Amino acid sequence: MKIMDFLSKDALKADIKAVKKEDVLRELVEVLIDSGEIEKKYRNKLVEQLMAREALGSTAIGQGVGIPHTKSECINKLVASFGLSQKGVDFDSLDGEKVYIFFLLIAPVDSAGPHLKALARISRLLKDKYFRDSLRECNDEKSILKIILQEDEKKI
Repeated sequence: MKIMDFLSKDALKADIKAVKKEDVLRELVEVLIDSGEIEKKYRNKLVEQLMAREALGSTAIGQGVGIPHTKSECINKLVASFGLSQKGVDFDSLDGEKVYIFFLLIAPVDSAGPHLKALARISRLLKDKYFRDSLRECNDEKSILKIILQEDEKKI
């Protein structure tokens, strides 16, 4: 599975302004709305569902990475947005560190397989220090896209 199978090239944000968890989620959902991947009317419901998932345990997995995700009846295909925070966000990370790299993933309610494959793919990629560092150095969406596309070209 390639990242670009579920991440729209228009759903990238190089400079997340939010400094609180819920605001980050709102900003990343807004990126999906702006990219045309989800409808504006679902904004609040999706943020609520993402916050409910966070209440079960933080999706910040450490090393500056967060993968907030949920399943929702608001969509009918797997979608994702990507965001970079230049300052870092306190996201209740497992290692206590701030989060700089965010992959927000939303899956249809009935899509366990693709949802888990996407989470596994993102997690595997973000374990790579070089990949994380390369993303952290990006200043714009174009450079983020280039790095993700290069990674997608590699054999999985």
